[in-house]
Amino acid sequence: MEDHPVLPPPSHPPDSSRGLRALSLLRDIAVSIVLAVVLIVFIYQPVKVEGTSMMPGLTDQERIFINKYTYKLGAGSIAREDLVVFHFPLDPSQSYIKRVIGLPGDYVEIRDGTVYVNSKVLDEPYVPEEYRDHMSMAKEVVPVDHYFVLGDHRSSSNDSRSWGFVERKEIYGKAVFVYWPPDKIGPVR
Repeated sequence: MEDHPVLPPPSHPPDSSRGLRALSLLRDIAVSIVLAVVLIVFIYQPVKVEGTSMMPGLTDQERIFINKYTYKLGAGSIAREDLVVFHFPLDPSQSYIKRVIGLPGDYVEIRDGTVYVNSKVLDEPYVPEEYRDHMSMAKEVVPVDHYFVLGDHRSSSNDSRSWGFVERKEIYGKAVFVYWPPDKIGPVR
């Protein structure tokens, strides 16, 4: 029988291994923070919904993320039914969120609360019957680089029916995601 010498287990300097793990963790945290800052500063912005004009889809005090990049540099065009955030035309220090109803060149008319776009009734499943009103508005054409916007809670909304169209340059974001309260977390509908 041969004797096999018993060798001690290889020694790893304990401080070196812990130090590498700590540096790796710090690197991961730093990269995560930089990515979060870039996303929030340049792409997404958290905002708080104030008021009831967008009920039932968005309610008072909900927190949402808006995508600030979607409409910049030709990254995307504004579409009918988008929920947009813009500087209020009568007081640019305030921001509003409303739904796009009329695009540049569209003819918009409201008869007893029913919205017509280009002489066709607009299907609006996002406006429950109890939130409709009976307001009327003569047919108007949406000017170039402007949009006609309405709140979903028609009887509680201050919108294009009152103060007119929104200029394209005043629209700075699209509502994309609800993050508060927890029971409403998910994409904006």
